[in-house]
Amino acid sequence: MKMAGMAALSAGTSGGLDQRKFTLTDFEIGNRLGRGKFGKVYLARKLPEQYICALKVLWKAQLRKQNVEHQLRREIEIMANLRHPNILRLYGYFHDNDRVFLILEYAAGGELFNVLRDRGRFNEETTAKYMKDLASALEYCHRKNIIHRDIKPENLLLDHNGNIKLSDFGWSVHAPGKRRMTMCGTLDYLPPEMVMRKEHDPSVDIWALGVLGFEFITGQPPFEAQGQKATFKRITKVDLTFPCYISKDAQDLIKKLLKKEPSDRLPLSKVPDHPFIVKNLASAAKTAAKKKKK
Repeated sequence: MKMAGMAALSAGTSGGLDQRKFTLTDFEIGNRLGRGKFGKVYLARKLPEQYICALKVLWKAQLRKQNVEHQLRREIEIMANLRHPNILRLYGYFHDNDRVFLILEYAAGGELFNVLRDRGRFNEETTAKYMKDLASALEYCHRKNIIHRDIKPENLLLDHNGNIKLSDFGWSVHAPGKRRMTMCGTLDYLPPEMVMRKEHDPSVDIWALGVLGFEFITGQPPFEAQGQKATFKRITKVDLTFPCYISKDAQDLIKKLLKKEPSDRLPLSKVPDHPFIVKNLASAAKTAAKKKKK
Protein backbone atom coordinates (compact mmCIF):
# COMPACT_ATOMS: atom_id res chain seq x y z
CA MET A 1 0.00 0.00 0.00
CA LYS A 2 1.27 3.46 -0.85
CA MET A 3 0.76 5.52 2.30
CA ALA A 4 3.36 8.30 2.20
CA GLY A 5 2.64 9.50 -1.31
CA MET A 6 -0.54 11.41 -0.51
CA ALA A 7 1.65 14.28 0.69
CA ALA A 8 2.73 14.81 -2.91
CA LEU A 9 -0.86 15.53 -3.88
CA SER A 10 -1.02 18.58 -1.61
CA ALA A 11 2.56 19.80 -1.83
CA GLY A 12 3.35 23.24 -3.09
CA THR A 13 -0.11 24.80 -3.02
CA SER A 14 -0.46 28.30 -1.64
CA GLY A 15 -3.27 27.54 0.80
CA GLY A 16 -1.73 24.34 2.12
CA LEU A 17 -4.35 22.14 0.41
CA ASP A 18 -4.59 20.57 -3.02
CA GLN A 19 -6.32 23.12 -5.23
CA ARG A 20 -7.51 20.57 -7.80
CA LYS A 21 -11.17 19.62 -7.90
CA PHE A 22 -11.79 16.21 -6.37
CA THR A 23 -14.96 14.15 -6.73
CA LEU A 24 -16.02 10.87 -5.15
CA THR A 25 -15.14 9.04 -8.39
CA ASP A 26 -11.47 9.84 -7.68
CA PHE A 27 -11.56 7.37 -4.78
CA GLU A 28 -12.08 3.67 -4.25
CA ILE A 29 -13.94 3.36 -0.95
CA GLY A 30 -13.06 0.57 1.48
CA ASN A 31 -14.08 -0.44 4.98
CA ARG A 32 -15.62 1.94 7.46
CA LEU A 33 -13.02 2.98 10.05
CA GLY A 34 -15.35 4.78 12.44
CA ARG A 35 -18.38 6.97 12.87
CA GLY A 36 -19.08 10.24 14.62
CA LYS A 37 -21.88 12.66 15.32
CA PHE A 38 -21.90 14.15 11.83
CA GLY A 39 -20.79 11.30 9.59
CA LYS A 40 -18.42 8.40 9.01
CA VAL A 41 -14.77 7.74 8.17
CA TYR A 42 -13.75 5.26 5.47
CA LEU A 43 -10.52 3.70 4.31
CA ALA A 44 -10.01 4.91 0.74
CA ARG A 45 -7.63 4.63 -2.18
CA LYS A 46 -6.89 7.69 -4.33
CA LEU A 47 -7.07 6.84 -8.03
CA PRO A 48 -5.11 6.45 -10.21
CA GLU A 49 -2.10 6.90 -7.88
CA GLN A 50 -3.29 4.12 -5.51
CA TYR A 51 -2.41 6.16 -2.43
CA ILE A 52 -4.12 5.06 0.79
CA CYS A 53 -5.95 7.69 2.84
CA ALA A 54 -8.95 8.12 5.13
CA LEU A 55 -12.07 9.80 3.78
CA LYS A 56 -14.19 11.57 6.38
CA VAL A 57 -17.77 12.01 5.13
CA LEU A 58 -19.87 14.67 6.88
CA TRP A 59 -23.56 15.31 6.22
CA LYS A 60 -24.33 18.98 5.57
CA ALA A 61 -27.82 18.67 7.05
CA GLN A 62 -26.37 17.48 10.38
CA LEU A 63 -23.77 20.25 10.38
CA ARG A 64 -26.47 22.87 9.78
CA LYS A 65 -28.79 21.34 12.38
CA GLN A 66 -26.10 21.58 15.06
CA ASN A 67 -24.92 24.98 13.78
CA VAL A 68 -21.29 23.85 13.46
CA GLU A 69 -20.57 24.78 9.84
CA HIS A 70 -18.27 27.59 11.05
CA GLN A 71 -16.46 25.08 13.29
CA LEU A 72 -15.76 22.78 10.34
CA ARG A 73 -14.61 25.71 8.22
CA ARG A 74 -12.21 26.77 10.96
CA GLU A 75 -10.94 23.21 11.42
CA ILE A 76 -10.17 22.93 7.69
CA GLU A 77 -8.42 26.31 7.63
CA ILE A 78 -6.27 25.37 10.63
CA MET A 79 -5.38 21.81 9.57
CA ALA A 80 -4.57 22.98 6.03
CA ASN A 81 -1.46 24.75 7.29
CA LEU A 82 -0.14 22.20 9.80
CA ARG A 83 2.90 20.07 8.95
CA HIS A 84 4.20 18.05 11.90
CA PRO A 85 4.98 14.31 12.22
CA ASN A 86 2.64 14.01 15.22
CA ILE A 87 -0.32 15.88 13.71
CA LEU A 88 -2.74 14.14 11.35
CA ARG A 89 -2.46 15.56 7.84
CA LEU A 90 -5.40 17.02 5.93
CA TYR A 91 -4.62 16.57 2.23
CA GLY A 92 -7.69 18.19 0.73
CA TYR A 93 -11.46 18.41 0.77
CA PHE A 94 -14.44 18.54 -1.59
CA HIS A 95 -18.22 18.49 -1.35
CA ASP A 96 -21.41 17.64 -3.21
CA ASN A 97 -25.01 18.72 -2.59
CA ASP A 98 -25.37 16.72 0.63
CA ARG A 99 -21.92 15.94 1.99
CA VAL A 100 -18.48 17.35 2.79
CA PHE A 101 -15.49 15.04 2.25
CA LEU A 102 -12.16 15.48 4.08
CA ILE A 103 -9.13 13.66 2.66
CA LEU A 104 -7.05 12.70 5.69
CA GLU A 105 -3.87 10.82 6.47
CA TYR A 106 -4.68 7.18 7.27
CA ALA A 107 -3.71 6.27 10.84
CA ALA A 108 -3.56 2.46 10.66
CA GLY A 109 -3.24 2.03 14.44
CA GLY A 110 -6.66 3.58 15.08
CA GLU A 111 -7.83 5.58 18.07
CA LEU A 112 -5.53 5.68 21.07
CA PHE A 113 -8.68 5.58 23.23
CA ASN A 114 -9.40 2.03 22.06
CA VAL A 115 -5.82 0.89 22.68
CA LEU A 116 -5.88 2.37 26.20
CA ARG A 117 -9.25 0.78 26.94
CA ASP A 118 -8.02 -2.65 25.79
CA ARG A 119 -4.76 -2.48 27.78
CA GLY A 120 -6.22 -0.78 30.86
CA ARG A 121 -3.22 1.52 31.20
CA PHE A 122 0.18 2.16 29.60
CA ASN A 123 3.59 1.55 31.13
CA GLU A 124 5.76 4.56 31.86
CA GLU A 125 8.01 4.07 28.81
CA THR A 126 5.03 4.22 26.46
CA THR A 127 3.55 7.18 28.37
CA ALA A 128 6.85 9.08 28.16
CA LYS A 129 7.05 8.62 24.37
CA TYR A 130 3.46 9.75 23.83
CA MET A 131 3.83 12.76 26.13
CA LYS A 132 7.08 13.89 24.49
CA ASP A 133 5.65 13.61 20.97
CA LEU A 134 2.39 15.31 21.91
CA ALA A 135 4.28 18.13 23.65
CA SER A 136 6.21 18.65 20.42
CA ALA A 137 2.99 18.77 18.37
CA LEU A 138 1.34 21.22 20.77
CA GLU A 139 4.40 23.46 20.95
CA TYR A 140 4.35 23.60 17.13
CA CYS A 141 0.65 24.58 17.20
CA HIS A 142 1.28 27.27 19.81
CA ARG A 143 4.09 28.77 17.72
CA LYS A 144 1.47 29.17 15.01
CA ASN A 145 -0.93 30.77 17.56
CA ILE A 146 -3.23 27.73 17.47
CA ILE A 147 -4.80 26.39 20.67
CA HIS A 148 -6.24 22.87 20.33
CA ARG A 149 -8.56 22.98 23.38
CA ASP A 150 -9.80 19.39 23.16
CA ILE A 151 -6.91 17.07 23.97
CA LYS A 152 -8.17 13.61 24.98
CA PRO A 153 -7.51 9.96 24.00
CA GLU A 154 -10.42 9.96 21.53
CA ASN A 155 -8.69 12.73 19.54
CA LEU A 156 -5.37 10.92 19.31
CA LEU A 157 -4.58 8.33 16.64
CA LEU A 158 -1.70 5.93 16.00
CA ASP A 159 0.00 5.34 12.68
CA HIS A 160 1.29 1.97 11.41
CA ASN A 161 4.53 2.46 13.39
CA GLY A 162 2.73 3.29 16.66
CA ASN A 163 3.48 7.01 16.47
CA ILE A 164 0.90 9.33 18.01
CA LYS A 165 -1.10 11.69 15.78
CA LEU A 166 -3.06 14.66 17.10
CA SER A 167 -6.39 15.02 15.28
CA ASP A 168 -9.83 16.63 15.49
CA PHE A 169 -9.24 20.37 15.52
CA GLY A 170 -12.97 21.14 15.77
CA TRP A 171 -12.60 23.12 19.02
CA SER A 172 -9.26 24.63 18.07
CA VAL A 173 -8.80 28.34 17.49
CA HIS A 174 -6.27 30.59 15.81
CA ALA A 175 -5.66 33.17 18.52
CA PRO A 176 -2.80 35.61 17.84
CA GLY A 177 -4.06 37.64 20.83
CA LYS A 178 -3.59 34.47 22.93
CA ARG A 179 -6.51 35.02 25.34
CA ARG A 180 -10.00 33.52 24.83
CA MET A 181 -13.21 33.18 26.86
CA THR A 182 -15.16 30.29 25.26
CA MET A 183 -15.65 27.30 27.53
CA CYS A 184 -15.07 24.22 25.41
CA GLY A 185 -13.51 20.79 25.43
CA THR A 186 -14.25 17.66 27.47
CA LEU A 187 -15.27 17.70 31.15
CA ASP A 188 -12.38 15.70 32.66
CA TYR A 189 -9.80 17.73 30.72
CA LEU A 190 -11.05 21.26 31.47
CA PRO A 191 -8.49 23.45 33.29
CA PRO A 192 -9.40 25.50 36.39
CA GLU A 193 -9.57 28.79 34.44
CA MET A 194 -12.25 27.39 32.12
CA VAL A 195 -14.20 25.87 35.01
CA MET A 196 -14.13 29.27 36.72
CA ARG A 197 -15.20 31.01 33.47
CA LYS A 198 -12.00 33.03 33.26
CA GLU A 199 -9.98 33.95 30.18
CA HIS A 200 -7.73 31.19 28.91
CA ASP A 201 -4.64 31.00 26.73
CA PRO A 202 -2.50 28.23 25.11
CA SER A 203 -1.60 26.86 28.55
CA VAL A 204 -4.98 25.04 28.58
CA ASP A 205 -3.26 22.50 26.30
CA ILE A 206 -0.41 22.11 28.82
CA TRP A 207 -2.97 21.29 31.52
CA ALA A 208 -4.61 18.76 29.19
CA LEU A 209 -1.21 17.11 28.59
CA GLY A 210 -0.89 16.61 32.35
CA VAL A 211 -4.37 15.08 32.57
CA LEU A 212 -3.52 12.83 29.64
CA GLY A 213 -0.27 11.68 31.25
CA PHE A 214 -2.14 10.69 34.41
CA GLU A 215 -4.79 8.83 32.40
CA PHE A 216 -2.16 7.00 30.34
CA ILE A 217 -0.46 5.62 33.45
CA THR A 218 -3.58 4.86 35.52
CA GLY A 219 -6.33 4.30 32.95
CA GLN A 220 -8.49 6.99 34.62
CA PRO A 221 -8.53 10.82 34.46
CA PRO A 222 -7.19 12.43 37.67
CA PHE A 223 -10.24 14.48 38.70
CA GLU A 224 -13.01 11.97 37.99
CA ALA A 225 -15.95 12.28 40.41
CA GLN A 226 -19.70 11.67 40.68
CA GLY A 227 -21.25 14.38 38.52
CA GLN A 228 -20.08 17.62 36.92
CA LYS A 229 -20.19 19.73 40.10
CA ALA A 230 -17.96 17.32 42.02
CA THR A 231 -15.54 17.05 39.10
CA PHE A 232 -15.32 20.84 38.79
CA LYS A 233 -14.63 21.10 42.52
CA ARG A 234 -11.72 18.66 42.26
CA ILE A 235 -10.33 20.50 39.22
CA THR A 236 -10.44 23.96 40.85
CA LYS A 237 -8.73 22.58 43.97
CA VAL A 238 -6.28 20.56 41.82
CA ASP A 239 -7.24 17.62 44.04
CA LEU A 240 -4.58 15.25 42.76
CA THR A 241 -3.96 11.81 44.28
CA PHE A 242 -1.44 9.38 42.78
CA PRO A 243 -1.61 5.58 43.05
CA CYS A 244 1.44 4.13 44.77
CA TYR A 245 2.76 2.45 41.59
CA ILE A 246 3.42 5.76 39.78
CA SER A 247 7.11 6.72 39.90
CA LYS A 248 8.28 9.92 41.58
CA ASP A 249 9.51 11.26 38.23
CA ALA A 250 6.11 10.70 36.61
CA GLN A 251 4.38 12.37 39.54
CA ASP A 252 6.74 15.34 39.33
CA LEU A 253 6.11 15.92 35.62
CA ILE A 254 2.33 15.62 35.95
CA LYS A 255 2.32 17.98 38.96
CA LYS A 256 4.34 20.55 37.01
CA LEU A 257 1.84 20.42 34.14
CA LEU A 258 -1.23 20.51 36.41
CA LYS A 259 -0.62 23.86 38.10
CA LYS A 260 -3.71 25.93 38.91
CA GLU A 261 -2.02 29.15 37.81
CA PRO A 262 -1.56 28.92 34.00
CA SER A 263 1.74 30.82 34.03
CA ASP A 264 3.20 28.30 36.51
CA ARG A 265 2.74 25.32 34.18
CA LEU A 266 5.86 23.71 32.77
CA PRO A 267 6.54 25.11 29.27
CA LEU A 268 6.10 22.52 26.52
CA SER A 269 9.68 23.14 25.38
CA LYS A 270 10.94 21.79 28.71
CA VAL A 271 8.91 18.56 28.68
CA PRO A 272 11.48 16.54 26.63
CA ASP A 273 14.22 17.40 29.16
CA HIS A 274 12.28 16.29 32.22
CA PRO A 275 13.85 13.24 33.97
CA PHE A 276 10.69 11.18 33.48
CA ILE A 277 10.96 11.58 29.70
CA VAL A 278 14.77 11.30 29.47
CA LYS A 279 15.04 8.14 31.63
CA ASN A 280 12.15 6.31 30.04
CA LEU A 281 13.16 7.07 26.46
CA ALA A 282 16.71 5.91 27.25
CA SER A 283 15.29 2.73 28.79
CA ALA A 284 13.08 2.13 25.75
CA ALA A 285 16.07 2.63 23.43
CA LYS A 286 18.11 0.02 25.36
CA THR A 287 15.23 -2.46 25.19
CA ALA A 288 14.89 -1.92 21.45
CA ALA A 289 18.66 -2.39 20.94
CA LYS A 290 18.59 -5.71 22.84
CA LYS A 291 15.71 -6.95 20.70
CA LYS A 292 17.66 -6.11 17.53
CA LYS A 293 20.68 -8.09 18.71
CA LYS A 294 18.48 -11.14 19.26
